[in-house]
Amino acid sequence: MRRCRGCGLIDYRYHSCGNRHCPQCGGCKRAAWLEKRRAELLDAPYFHVVFTLPHTLSALVLGNREVLYGLLFEASAQTLLEVAANPRHLGARIGVLAVLHTWGQQLEHHPHVHCVVPGGGLACDGGGAVEEPWRWRSCRASFFLPVKVLGQVFRGKYVDGLRRAYQRGELRFAGGTAELADRPAFEALLQGLYTTDWVVYAKPPFGGPEQVLKYLTGYTHRVALSNSRLVRLTEEGVTFTWKDYAANCRHREMTLSGVEFLRRFCLHVLPRGVVRIRQYGLLSNRDRSERLGRCRELLGMSPDPAEAQPASGGGRVALGWWLLGWLLLSSGSVELLAAGLRGLTLALAAAGSEESCPWCGNRCWETLWQQERPRHPDAQEDSGEGYDSS
Repeated sequence: MRRCRGCGLIDYRYHSCGNRHCPQCGGCKRAAWLEKRRAELLDAPYFHVVFTLPHTLSALVLGNREVLYGLLFEASAQTLLEVAANPRHLGARIGVLAVLHTWGQQLEHHPHVHCVVPGGGLACDGGGAVEEPWRWRSCRASFFLPVKVLGQVFRGKYVDGLRRAYQRGELRFAGGTAELADRPAFEALLQGLYTTDWVVYAKPPFGGPEQVLKYLTGYTHRVALSNSRLVRLTEEGVTFTWKDYAANCRHREMTLSGVEFLRRFCLHVLPRGVVRIRQYGLLSNRDRSERLGRCRELLGMSPDPAEAQPASGGGRVALGWWLLGWLLLSSGSVELLAAGLRGLTLALAAAGSEESCPWCGNRCWETLWQQERPRHPDAQEDSGEGYDSS
């Protein structure tokens, strides 16, 4: 619980569960994750690539989320690594940061993976092995890889993975997918998947890679929708806002019955153990620091990412007030020193708060009561430290 020093508004912040699917609890984890990913950014253009599964597979995926979400990660990442390694396209070993996103604006099931990829990598052969001596190879500033090729390779890898999962008996069939247990029906489904174009989006991020990272934080430590989108709760149902992309991103309201709202929300609660933040290629855990260090050296960047980061607003404010306090202390005036300390407290509180008071616009909050959040079993499943895959 905190209070605005300007108008006295009381703001309650509930974060007692620590579950990775809670709309409220992931703020600190999102901020920490964002800072770590910023430290890994290279001085190169970045691209935002999205791999989407066709709606035909939605029911099958919901019944086999552990297997088919994992296959979605692997197929999309290996598609990027394989196409980028091809000398006809880029001929480089790239890094891939992938985040799973399973919902649309109306909370329907819409599984896809967002990937943030640097526009270049270490020169490699056709098999993806980095060539000696290490050399940085860049793509064109406005073009990364052909999306038509990415879609075809992605479709082939995912369908092949589906067939192998079926042959190993890893898939479960029930309800609307029960008939797919028969091999002829399952093969007919696979053949039908080849007749449709699979959607792959690949464009330079507007505003740079940091904007895409901030955009992804809405999916990394939160599920389905934020509390700010909830409008009202009545006996008739739950009303929330959604963005209509077909109408120039106009915000609309939708009301669902309580049962239907919970059903849609639970579609996106992942089974325990399913990691939705993974990193591949140059960003995989194994020897990541060494690879990124060599990439910074080749790009002429500072070897220490911290040196390239500008001082934060809070750090500059604290330094300024520390110098003021030292001057006041040297003057021997206790009253001036006390006033300076009060100003320092207010300034640090304002600098540490990312939000303004909705009533007075003040950015100076004071904490009235705070309790440590109990640890939840799912708390570290999406730490974002990377997925060890080469």
